[in-house]
Amino acid sequence: MSEIFLDTETTGLSFKDGHKVVEIACIETKDLIPTNKIFHKLINPKRDMPEEAFKIHGFSEEFLSNQATFDQVADEFLSFIRGKKLIIHNANFDLSFLNGELGAIKKELIDKASAVDSLEVARNKFPGTSNSLDSLCKRFNINISRRTKHNALLDCELLREVYINLLDVKEPKLNFSSVGQDAIKSTNTEKIYNKEILKISEIELKKHKEFLKSELKKNFY
Repeated sequence: MSEIFLDTETTGLSFKDGHKVVEIACIETKDLIPTNKIFHKLINPKRDMPEEAFKIHGFSEEFLSNQATFDQVADEFLSFIRGKKLIIHNANFDLSFLNGELGAIKKELIDKASAVDSLEVARNKFPGTSNSLDSLCKRFNINISRRTKHNALLDCELLREVYINLLDVKEPKLNFSSVGQDAIKSTNTEKIYNKEILKISEIELKKHKEFLKSELKKNFY
């Protein structure tokens, strides 16, 4: 199944208070392995940028004024995430903003049932401790030196690493997608594995027996 690691940056803490989305990032994975498909947009919120928010992500009102507005990227965004499991850290926050933006332009809303909140997963696993993205990265020894400012795309990458550790899946299974399942089924086993039986000469057998007699008596440990 395909997953989407999703994060947003905003002008504030509540859409109901007039705050808006200024960045959306999505990284697609297949069984937690990146597919190299990414959705990333900076968005013109068509409002001022509070100083508190600017300190967090560094996007100024002037800089964002040259970006696309949410209604201009909404269809592409919905198409990218449709039918995929969303993995979001503090999902209620991001979904409240995204559904607020989508509802304002009469677009389909995101079903909360399609989202996994990694913050809730972390709280269940580590109750009573800080489970912010930074704290979890430190707990799992994930490098956050690049995170000088909050950046939605970088946070998606970090969240994927955190989520893998939360599930105790240290290394996702190798991706053999380059070899189609039909090709694997139709391939003759002999073409993949060499089943030829090698015959050992009498001289090699004699040398092997002599090796065992002389070497096995030694203590290698």
